[in-house]
Parts: sequence; C-alpha cells; structure tokens
Amino acid sequence: MMIDRREARYPWGQDVLATVDLYNDGSLPDVPEDQLLVVRGGPGEIVQVGHHTEANIPLYMVDFGVCVLGCLEEEIVRAADGLPPELPPEPPQQPERPDDAPAAALSSAAAPADPGVAVS
Repeated sequence: MMIDRREARYPWGQDVLATVDLYNDGSLPDVPEDQLLVVRGGPGEIVQVGHHTEANIPLYMVDFGVCVLGCLEEEIVRAADGLPPELPPEPPQQPERPDDAPAAALSSAAAPADPGVAVS
C-alpha cells in the first residue's frame, strides 16, 4: 500500500516566525549543544523545502539570520499570521486528599517539622 506524500504547508521564500525557542541539537558543530539559537518569535525565511521519506513529513531549511536551521512545520508559522498564543503552564498537581480530611490537617502533616514550631 502506497501512502500519499504529505505536501508542504509553506513554500520556499516564505517569511516565517519560530513558534518555539530553537536550540542546537548538535547539528551546528561550532556551537555548544543545547545552546539557544533562536527565540520564540524570531523571524526567518524558508530557503529550502525538503521531505523526510520515512516519516512522510515536510522539512524546512530556515534562514534566521544568525544561522540556517532545519525546522518542522510545528516549529514555524507564516510571519503574516503572527504567533499563536502560548499555552499557559499547567498548574502544579495538588495531592488528592480524602473528602473527610480537613485541608489544614493534611498540610501540617505533610510539611516538614520546623524545630522552632510545636505541632499539636
């Protein structure tokens, strides 16, 4: 069974913005690995469009001025469309407590004992 090739969303020459911070994944040997290269919102231009055959996804070579990086569609957006809103950070998970346990009792029991405070 042959799978249809997934077409690229963006053409060569398209002005784009990075939708996420882009870090060196090791593909730039003269730059420390994991160094921030382009911040979210950084402008660039697509200079080449390729295709990853096994994954059936388009790949974009984007010139961000400071470097040319390979990007996935999820990592860029048309500059004319602007950046999508950032997802808010997920709130910290609160430990579940039994419905009949008072919150104050759980918080004092879970907190480490302070030698200068008596807990009754």
